[in-house]
Amino acid sequence: MKLSVIAIGKPGRGPEAALADDYARRATLAGRALGLGPLELVDLDAKKTGKAPEAELLLAAAEGAHLIACDERGKTYSSRAFADHIATLRDRGERKVVFVIGGADGLDKSVLDAAGSTLAFGPQTWPHALARAMLAEQLYRAVTILAGSPYHRD
Repeated sequence: MKLSVIAIGKPGRGPEAALADDYARRATLAGRALGLGPLELVDLDAKKTGKAPEAELLLAAAEGAHLIACDERGKTYSSRAFADHIATLRDRGERKVVFVIGGADGLDKSVLDAAGSTLAFGPQTWPHALARAMLAEQLYRAVTILAGSPYHRD
């Protein structure tokens, strides 16, 4: 099952972008044997500002995939429960799972309505570059949990 993180905006070339890229690479390598990956990081540049134009881009990029909306009001998971959620999606035959991160104003209602599930990193608001890196790390962690690797400790 292919995994993608699709975000509005550019992460730049800072340490957060390097960290996200590193975890995406690790998740891709570790996930092959489990039928997970590659983990792709996609950044979309909205030509028009606002939630509605961003939603059009996100929904077009996620077409045909199981959409997971990253939203502060979304569902929170323990790392093991998140890994189980990913495994359940894979085992039920989903071919692609797309996580979407909206712009500065969050996600449009149309994206939330189209989402098969939601994900929150808690009630705090996180900078996009950090949210992207945190999501990439959690996807890597999920893969290692499913593989039985000692990376995650309870």
